Parts: sequence; structure tokens; C-alpha cells
Amino acid sequence: MRRMQSATADSFDEAYYQRYYFDRKTRVLDPQHAERLGAFVCAYLRYLRVPVERVLDMGCGIGVWRDTMARQFPGASYQGVELSDYLCRRYGWTQGSVVDWHSADGQPFDFVICQGVLPYLSPPDLKSALANLGRQCRGALYLEAVSREDYERDIVDEDLTDAHIYRHRAALYRQGLAPHFIEMGGGLWLSRQAEVPVFALECAGD
Repeated sequence: MRRMQSATADSFDEAYYQRYYFDRKTRVLDPQHAERLGAFVCAYLRYLRVPVERVLDMGCGIGVWRDTMARQFPGASYQGVELSDYLCRRYGWTQGSVVDWHSADGQPFDFVICQGVLPYLSPPDLKSALANLGRQCRGALYLEAVSREDYERDIVDEDLTDAHIYRHRAALYRQGLAPHFIEMGGGLWLSRQAEVPVFALECAGD
């Protein structure tokens, strides 16, 4: 059923995380996939020579990326931001929304992660969130979000995927990101603020 507003903090309670993250029979998180993804993204960051000293995980969930970044970039600071009251109490994350959260010092981050968060936003909030990601990032962004095309191509396991998400078009994400980022493929986006030279054919399109 189509919701008319973004998901609220109450949507992400203990039952939600038990269903999608802690129960092995119904969880969407595959530890092996998470390990491969983290190794790939961090190797790509090194290849592009993006310096990673400050990391922002926007919608950090149970903290999978925190462990990855500790292994891959042990000297980097990690900031986990999460909407869920339950997870903030359990893990000590900073509570906030991708729509408008910003650091106390106002400084952007070298690497920003936003995985599985944006489909929970209404179209107006999605537009604001994409602009906010652009403001918070000066290096690279890793973004993962299921789109309507993924459903149309039948590559989404609907038994495991939360039904209470928006099926935004991929073009909507790209339009919101384009003023701030260059698409590099593999879910990685390079900030237009980054002083990193890339060849034209390394970019997915610009």
C-alpha cells in the first residue's frame, strides 16, 4: 500500500530489526555479501585516491559498515546516524534523519554511506535527502536503494523486502544526485568537490 509520508522513527522498532536483521530465516543481511561489498567499495576508494579520514554512515542500522571501515581504514573516524530510537538506545548512535542531519561542526565528510535508507522517504523528503547528502560529502558517496525498475525486472525478492517502501524511479535518484556527484558505477558516486582526476570512460555518465 502506497504511503503518503516518509517512515517515522517508530517504524524501525525492535520487531522490525528482529525481522530484517536478527532472524536468520528472514534477514535481508547476508554477511558474506556485506564483506564482499565493503572490500570492493574500499578498494575502489583507494584506486580513485579518495582520502578517507572522516566517515559518515547515514542510516547506519546495526553498524555493519562501522566494522568494515575499522578494518579497511583503521585511522578514520566513524559517525553513525540513525533514525530508529531502538537502535540509538542499543548501539549509542546519533539520532537523526538523512533529510536534514548535519554535523555539529558543519564540516563535510570524506566518505558517506547511505544504504537501504532512501526508499523509505516520500518524494519531497527524498529530494531534500539527496541534496543533504551532497552537502555532507566532499569525497565519495556509496548509495544503495532499490528502485521501481528493479521490481519491473523481477530482481527483488519481495518475500524478504519490506513492502512499506516507495518504488522511486532510478532517474529520480540520479536527478537529485547529479548536481553534487559524478556516478562512478558500483553504487559509488564521486563528489564534485573532490579534487580527484578521473578519465571520462571511468564515469558511468556525466
